Amino acid sequence: MYTHTLKRYFFFNIVMIMKLRIDHKSQVPLHIQAEELLRKLIESPEYIDGKLLPNEVELSKDLNISRTTLRQSINKLVYDGLLIRKKGVGTRVVESKSLSSKSKNWMSFSQEMSARGIPIRNFELHVSWVMPEKRIASFFGIKEDKKILKLVRLRGRPEGPFVYFESYFHPIVRLTGDEDYKAPLYEMLEKSHGIIAMISKEEISALLADEFIAAKLETNIGSPILFRKRFVYDIDERPIEYNLGYYKADSFVYTVESRRE
Repeated sequence: MYTHTLKRYFFFNIVMIMKLRIDHKSQVPLHIQAEELLRKLIESPEYIDGKLLPNEVELSKDLNISRTTLRQSINKLVYDGLLIRKKGVGTRVVESKSLSSKSKNWMSFSQEMSARGIPIRNFELHVSWVMPEKRIASFFGIKEDKKILKLVRLRGRPEGPFVYFESYFHPIVRLTGDEDYKAPLYEMLEKSHGIIAMISKEEISALLADEFIAAKLETNIGSPILFRKRFVYDIDERPIEYNLGYYKADSFVYTVESRRE
């Protein structure tokens, strides 16, 4: 009993300090402030050896922030390999001996092109609110009468476009349409909304350009097109983006690397 009381006393003393440092008037987003405070908390002797954090209801109350804001902060720390979340168990700190480097094996289109040293130009960029088609509503698990944000981008080298994108976003992302969509998409989602794109599932096929795609990509009707569907999930494996990409087959090579364990 004494040990338990001492632990709770230690935790609440930390939280009291942290409360004084959460500034609701600051221009720094609350989830970023909370993330920094949680980083300090999990470095304390109380948690450094893999202890469970208090539950989200308790912790959000102690920090005087919403559970949604707290979850954004926790998600970032899970992504960084500092916390582990298990359903039915809770969130615990990763023991120092268990820390390992993480390979990021997929990127946004902007990051892909930057890594290849290819300069990219946006020929078109449109944002609108639309009713989702049945297949998109089904993927997101929402009703077809729920408007979602649609992002259209026509992109390519300075001399001409070679890919046409349509992206649809789940309402949980809470996009307004006023974000900077010229920035790398997944970096923007993380910095502006605390949404971490963690999993990408893709379907790749070939098709022939119809009149619409041929006009967009400045190619002939019937030209070969690489068609990619990308289904993106956040750190909690919730669907956040449904993406369609149409690539000129003579301008883009899609490489997949597999490694046998």
